[in-house]
Amino acid sequence: MTSQSVATAAYLVAALLFILSLAGLSKHESSRQGVLYGIVGMAIALVATFIVVADVSDATGIVLLLVAVAIGAAIGLWRARVVEMTGMPELIALLHSFVGLAAVLVGWNGHLEDNHLTGSLEDIHNAEVFVGVFIGAVTFTGSIVAFLKLSARIKSAPLMLPGKNYLNIGALVAFAALTIWFVITPNLALLIAVTVVALALGWHLVASIGGGDMPVVVSMLNSYSGWAAAASGFLLNNNALIVTGALVGSSGAYLSYIMCQAMNRSFISVIAGGFGMEASVADDTDYGDYREINAADTAELLKNASSVIITPGYGMAVAQAQYPVADLVKKLRERDIEVRFGIHPVAGRLPGHMNVLLAEAKVPYDIALEMDEINDDFDGTSVVLVIGANDTVNPAATEDPSSPIAGMPVLRVWEADNVVVFKRSMAAGYAGVQNPLFFRDNAQMLFGDAKERVEDILREL
Repeated sequence: MTSQSVATAAYLVAALLFILSLAGLSKHESSRQGVLYGIVGMAIALVATFIVVADVSDATGIVLLLVAVAIGAAIGLWRARVVEMTGMPELIALLHSFVGLAAVLVGWNGHLEDNHLTGSLEDIHNAEVFVGVFIGAVTFTGSIVAFLKLSARIKSAPLMLPGKNYLNIGALVAFAALTIWFVITPNLALLIAVTVVALALGWHLVASIGGGDMPVVVSMLNSYSGWAAAASGFLLNNNALIVTGALVGSSGAYLSYIMCQAMNRSFISVIAGGFGMEASVADDTDYGDYREINAADTAELLKNASSVIITPGYGMAVAQAQYPVADLVKKLRERDIEVRFGIHPVAGRLPGHMNVLLAEAKVPYDIALEMDEINDDFDGTSVVLVIGANDTVNPAATEDPSSPIAGMPVLRVWEADNVVVFKRSMAAGYAGVQNPLFFRDNAQMLFGDAKERVEDILREL
């Protein structure tokens, strides 16, 4: 057996493990096993790559590869150890940017090196270079913007340039024209031009998408990074990269589609940078006065409740309130009070964000229900605790056709007998939309840090 055949077999095993990893990650109970499959698959792929490099390179190449892996591993372990769950969305967006940048570098290298190809094979190679650089550059700058928005380094409001849709379409037309030109007469100037166009397009696409759609954007960029990796795989003639990139690209696209359905958003509109969406007008409606409640009165409501539903949001993650919330659930269930969670598909800023936080706090899987499973149960529920959620429980989505989130499916918490909203202030949510729920007759506001307020309630109980 040659080293190449060994590497090919190893790549095939790694690809199968990646498929098993995706399957495992689709369920809470098997998620740990899914992660393990992915780790083992990536380790096998790395070893196979060392085998290939050792066969075609000298000692310098092997040393450089070892140094690169060591640096990457050190940075990865460091970031994984220090990142908070609230910082996970922006970290993932930043990791996507690395994949995009790698694809750009691989594409440039594919053009600059002497490939000894002629005829139609050279044309195919040039097309692969151009497409790979374009996808990679869009992913790179798009992910950087997503990182900046998610980490609040820039405003989450969508960028509304005059004729923004025409700018996006023009960039795609320019890409198609430049690709044909590059295949016919490849030169460095054209490669520079498409890199600049793609970098600008990636920035504009994501900058044009508002904060309310950022969970979809993260998922979409995950898909882009997959296709960028697949394009690099074709250039490097690496089957593992092609298969892995296709898996990531297709699963990310499907997840984005599911999330768009959950938010009643047009999939095409979101991936096209909010195509057809107009800037929202500030809401100056007078909803009346809100009522405030304290921890002692909230505890009294809970003592007299027969059923409780908790709807968590990003605010719970920021306050790291999942642990006292888990204690509160335990305390209430000891009193024979039915307690469940209502999880919106885009609660938080990352798909599955709330589920991970609750699992981390040892909340039983069977009481964490998705929106479709629990929405009909709010009517007749004694108390709903809205902990750090805002846009996902906003009745304007169903009642105000002019609202920027109109048509977005939300948790119908206002149908319960009593609603207690945990918030730091009356500020609008991440989508920048006021929430009429706060002013309903059956809703009361519990202000302050969510973790501290839940601990106060526990002491009262």
